[in-house]
Amino acid sequence: MALALCSALLLSATLGAAQGTFPADLVGTWSSKSNKTFTGPGFYNPIDDKFTEPVHTGVSYSFTDDGHFEEAYYRAISNPADPKCPKGIMQWQHGKATFHPSNGSLTLVPIAVDGRQLMSDPCLYEKSIYTRYNQTEMFERFEVRVDAYHGIPRLNLYQHDGSPMLPLYIAFKPPMMLPTTTLNPVVTATPGTANSKVRRSELPPKSSVITKRGPEPRRADQWWWFGVFLTASGSILYFFF
Repeated sequence: MALALCSALLLSATLGAAQGTFPADLVGTWSSKSNKTFTGPGFYNPIDDKFTEPVHTGVSYSFTDDGHFEEAYYRAISNPADPKCPKGIMQWQHGKATFHPSNGSLTLVPIAVDGRQLMSDPCLYEKSIYTRYNQTEMFERFEVRVDAYHGIPRLNLYQHDGSPMLPLYIAFKPPMMLPTTTLNPVVTATPGTANSKVRRSELPPKSSVITKRGPEPRRADQWWWFGVFLTASGSILYFFF
């Protein structure tokens, strides 16, 4: 009886340790082929709350040995209908990474208040739109291999549906990351979701994909102010007549 109890406790402790173990080969900062987009303060500055645009588009993920992650995305989205109006998007978030030994999957749960997104749609808006960003990610599996061409470790991530992401290559080990704790705590509750609008921004320089502008006026804001005017006028007329 005592032997069986000891065996059960030992098995439980072993399983608990396995659940709490983060894969050592994942630790580091990984970047896509352009090797210009990296996590860390060079991409997002939490003190000034702004982005710095990399020279080229790309993706970067970082992982710590105690199970934290950070990610940086910079993408240009083509517009086949109007090639002069490409969209640009920058995204950053960090949080807790959990490895599931039972099936080899990986779950990334961000700190909701910290995530940020900067999106440019030059043919619709005069300025880029800056918002909070919060998106949990699940990877069905991952594999780390030595790339036959580059001769360095390569990370292959497979999304929740099994489709592969573009390969990432080791850039820094230990990882280049911002602090893993909450960087921008919200003191008072903010209406709306985690993606509610924070402000509009004109970052980075005007020569970039993110801030390239078209001739269209900012119609959304104009219609909003027009609605405010009509509402105010109606209130005044109701009061006097």
